[in-house]
Amino acid sequence: MGGRGGPGAGGGPPGPGAPGSRPAPGDPPADPAAAAAEVERRWLAEVHRPGEPQLTLRAAVTGCVLGAVMALSNLYVVLKTGWSLGVTLTACIAAWAAFKVLGGLGLSRRPFGDLENNAMKSVASSAGYMTGGGNLAALGALLLLTGAIPGPGWVFVWFAAVAALGVVVAIPVKRQLVNVEQLPFPTGTATAETIRALSAVGGDGMAKARWLAGAGAVGVALAVLKDVRAPWMPFNLPEVLPIPFLVVAGLPAARWTLSLETSVLMLGGGAIMGFKTTWSMLLGAAITYGVIAPRLVAAGIVPGPGFRSIVGWSLWGAAGMLVASGLLSFAFQWRSIARSFREIGALLRPGRAGGAGDPLAGVEIPASWFALGVLLVSPVILWLLQRLFGVPLWAGLLTLPMALVMAVVAARVTGETDITPTKALGPVTQAVYGVVLPGRLEANVMGANATGGVGLHAADLLTDLKCGWLLGASPRPQLAGQLLGVLAGAAAVVPAFALLVPDASALGTEALPAPASVVWAGVSRVLVNGFGSLHPTARLAMAAGAAIGVALVLVERALPARWRPFVPSPSGLGIAMMIPGNNSIAMFLGSAAATWLQRRRPALAERTVVPVASGFIAGESLTGILVAVLVATGALGR
Repeated sequence: MGGRGGPGAGGGPPGPGAPGSRPAPGDPPADPAAAAAEVERRWLAEVHRPGEPQLTLRAAVTGCVLGAVMALSNLYVVLKTGWSLGVTLTACIAAWAAFKVLGGLGLSRRPFGDLENNAMKSVASSAGYMTGGGNLAALGALLLLTGAIPGPGWVFVWFAAVAALGVVVAIPVKRQLVNVEQLPFPTGTATAETIRALSAVGGDGMAKARWLAGAGAVGVALAVLKDVRAPWMPFNLPEVLPIPFLVVAGLPAARWTLSLETSVLMLGGGAIMGFKTTWSMLLGAAITYGVIAPRLVAAGIVPGPGFRSIVGWSLWGAAGMLVASGLLSFAFQWRSIARSFREIGALLRPGRAGGAGDPLAGVEIPASWFALGVLLVSPVILWLLQRLFGVPLWAGLLTLPMALVMAVVAARVTGETDITPTKALGPVTQAVYGVVLPGRLEANVMGANATGGVGLHAADLLTDLKCGWLLGASPRPQLAGQLLGVLAGAAAVVPAFALLVPDASALGTEALPAPASVVWAGVSRVLVNGFGSLHPTARLAMAAGAAIGVALVLVERALPARWRPFVPSPSGLGIAMMIPGNNSIAMFLGSAAATWLQRRRPALAERTVVPVASGFIAGESLTGILVAVLVATGALGR
């Protein structure tokens, strides 16, 4: 995965963030505009690589293919866990290795350059993240609440329009956040270092690619053995294995979903998520299914053991915890939020780009593209809100300024922390619509989808542009690649969702827990119908969950840094209350193995953890989707 060293790492020219690019302490303060222009002039002279290919045909096609594949993989993971995993590093490794092999076979005459890989990654990242920003959460929630969703063609246009607006909103704030302030955007920085490392002499790119391919093969084999139930199959692996001698309330623990999975998908997901989140998930699963659920059954509040009956109650505690902790954590970013509001004016004025004396007038994305994009896309979103979800024009007009403001906020918070706060931004919009459109479930859910999607895609483009800034890429091809990826990702995700989720009964099950959709649906139902619609114990669970979430955020902030890893993650605890216990156990085991390797064999971990985890996830998830397609079309019987 690479370290997060200075932008000059990898043997290239020192970037604008390298030592010596800033005034020394004690120097007289420079005029901000002059200092910004000097930074950009230096980048143009020392880092920019205008003669190298970027968004070539092969980069565009490769990005579309890899992005669509990873969007499908993310679709499966989101429906399983509620998390949308990053795809950029995996795409960069896979594309580089593919062209390395093709070159060795004489089928590719020119090496796949750094800037081509960077442009390819913009396409793949945009496509892969079509599952995030509330897209799948909102679509699943709409299905749970109303029993129906618009047709695939309409959903494709909706997803594409929301994402496109997010892309264009990023244009006027790019220079301030990336060029001038040089916010870290950690994922963008790490991706730039990975791209450099792949092409460096003596790099271990092919080793990473072999680990990725091998792990993918393991995922495919296990998925086939579990999911393909045909007469010609010699045997099938069980989905779960019981934990020997573990009994809960007089019943085998597996009855309470506490068991071991025969899946590697969750192992891979846990390895990427990090140890704090996954040990918190293990704790949440033990408390939910090993302590609370048996007492609920004994009291007659829950009809019996089993995931669906338990999660119908536990989701309310999880919703309270996730929403309260997300909003409070977001509020603690008040400095970033305040700075973001100062930047909102950039959305209404042309800025420096193209002005007299602008060093990057011919390189940067013109501000006029932002104005044109907003003028083209906004009417489409307003029309779709009215046509598909019954949102009146006056209420739809509330969505656009909220989306624009939240996009700028999300971009800055992502640049500073690497966390895009869509889980906090969505409930804000839901609360607004709960007031202005009482009783309108569709508006409540899809309005939040609009603000979350715009925020995510603005932050994603700026993360990609940070990577390009460090590598010396021109931003205009990356913008084009991002828009191309939007189409590729939507084209892959929408029909796949329809096949995996034919109706509402498929969601909230042990096979597809869809925790994000369940939370969005629950929050909308409460905001529209009032808290009195809940069972008294569910209201108590929601209040307790909110109190625990707030307390954990406050405790973590109050403690010295060395003690913070020992404070449970509210996100981990909340998600564990909404997915089967065996999922949390598997993710903890994957994370524990990755953490042990990172501490004992850091060099080996750097080469293997991300490729192996990504291979496990991609291999099993894509095979699972393929089996579902074959079953749905009748090509494979059950």
